[in-house]
Formats: sequence, structure tokens, C-alpha cells
Amino acid sequence: MFKNYVSIGAIIALLAVAFGAFGAHSLKDHLSEDDLSVFETGVRYQMYHGLGVLLVALLSDRLGNGKLVLWSARLLTIGVVLFSGSLYALAMTGIDAFGPITPIGGVAFLAGWFCLALSVRGAKR
Repeated sequence: MFKNYVSIGAIIALLAVAFGAFGAHSLKDHLSEDDLSVFETGVRYQMYHGLGVLLVALLSDRLGNGKLVLWSARLLTIGVVLFSGSLYALAMTGIDAFGPITPIGGVAFLAGWFCLALSVRGAKR
């Protein structure tokens, strides 16, 4: 299961680089500065949390592969989809209905990091 999250984390990071390049080279002439800033925020948080998913997966052996570690990886991944995905959609379409999804993704990020923090308590030393 955790080997899958190494792949997922790597793909999230790869896509962050691709989306960042797309934003910098293709969208700069089509989006307002504000919308481009929103898009860039999505890219930044996608990269941070893609690396976070990789970190969780790589630490999973050391932390005992428990449910909290697994939920940490799941929640960080869900957070990327909801947080970054909603920012991309908002920036590119201007549809305000995507805005309320962003904080749900932020809560998933917080919960994912919290699960990782709690998993250390039960880890074998």
C-alpha cells in the first residue's frame, strides 16, 4: 500500500512542475495577475504536499505502517485534489462555486499532517 503512495507522491510532484510550467508559459497571457497568483498558489501547495506524501510513504516502515500513517497519506492526497484542483478550476474558469471547495482541501491537509504527528506516538523506537 505505501509503495503506491511513493508513486502517488512522485506523480503529484511531477504534475506540479508541469502545471507550474504551463501557468508560467501558457497562461500568463490569458489570465489576470490575480488569477495567475491563485493558480500559482495551487501549484505551490501541490508541490509541498506531493513531497509530504512521499515523506509519509518513506517513513511508513519506521512508523509501523499503522492506520494513522495511511490516513496521513490519503488525506494529503485528497487535500491536493480538493485544494489545488479547486484553485486551478477557479483561476481558469472564474466560476466562484469552486472557491468553497478550497478550505475543505485545506482541512484535509491539516488532518493529514495531524495524523502523521499522532502516528509518531505509537511508533516503535
